[in-house]
Amino acid sequence: MSFGQIWAPWRIGYLTDLSSQESKNSSDSTGGIPSCFLCQAVEGDARSHWVVAQFPRSFIVLNRFPYNNGHLLLAPLRHEGRLEQLTAEERIELIEVMARVIPRLEESLRADGFNIGLNLGHAAGAGVPGHLHWHIVPRWAGDTNFMPVVAGVKVIPQALEALWELLNRELTPVSDEFR
Repeated sequence: MSFGQIWAPWRIGYLTDLSSQESKNSSDSTGGIPSCFLCQAVEGDARSHWVVAQFPRSFIVLNRFPYNNGHLLLAPLRHEGRLEQLTAEERIELIEVMARVIPRLEESLRADGFNIGLNLGHAAGAGVPGHLHWHIVPRWAGDTNFMPVVAGVKVIPQALEALWELLNRELTPVSDEFR
């Protein structure tokens, strides 16, 4: 069996980051994570941190290491790691945002379905256990092909820059509805 190459330079950040995960995920005395990329995203420039939409209590950011094209993270603005730590208003807004964003994603990405998931705690797979976030992963009929099976590779067909442009344009009207 011969192997080909797929150029995916954005993945190097993930690979080089693996060695420093233990120090990044250590909590400070308040239980927060000083280097939480989600907290950094809402405090910084939206475009450079891949934030496509912000709401009064939550925001949506592109996953820099996507499972599929259009993979998004929906998170509360506050750094909280448990559902019961969120206010009722925050929980309601998160569900409302999902309900309003999914139809726009279906239209703009022509997605046939979605996997939506929340990992609670490190043992459940939460990469940032101190900051809740839902994964919203668009899916298309037949999007599993020979690449993952034969080559152990998933092909992401769209650059993060192009995806940010599209989703920022599509989701801004949704965030405006909350203001």
